[in-house]
Amino acid sequence: MSVMTNLDTTAVDRFLDAIRVGSVSAADDLYTPNAVLDATVPGWRFAVRGASSISTEYGRWFAAPSTFEELRRYAISAGEVVEYTMAWMEDGVEHAAHHVHVLTLDQAVDRIVEDHVWCGGRWPAPLLAQMDAANVAASG
Repeated sequence: MSVMTNLDTTAVDRFLDAIRVGSVSAADDLYTPNAVLDATVPGWRFAVRGASSISTEYGRWFAAPSTFEELRRYAISAGEVVEYTMAWMEDGVEHAAHHVHVLTLDQAVDRIVEDHVWCGGRWPAPLLAQMDAANVAASG
C-alpha cells in the first residue's frame, strides 16, 4: 500500500479528499492566507475571506464522510472547475448535494486563492425519493 504525500497531489486533489473524509476544516494546506470563498446557496450569496474562515465554513458543509456519485473535473488556465454530486449520512438519514466550484489556484504554492461555489442545497432522503419519482415520470 502506498501513501500519498502532498507532493503527489494537487490542491484540488487534497480538497476533494478532505470532502470525502469529512475533514476540510482540518486541511491546513488548501488555501492561501488571503483566499476568498464566494458561495451561492439556495436563496443566498455570501463571501468568506481567509484560509481559517473558509476552513471553518466548509467544516460545517463537509462534516461527514461522503462519496462522490458524480465527479467532473475541467482544467482551466487559472485552475480547475469541479462539479460533483455527493452523498452522505446525517443523523441516520441519507443526504445528497450538487456543487460546482470554480477554483483559482496559486500555482507557485499549489493552494486555492479563490473558490466560487454554487450549491443546489442539501437534499434529505425523502426529497431524493421525490426527485427520483419526478425523473422517472418525466422519462416516461
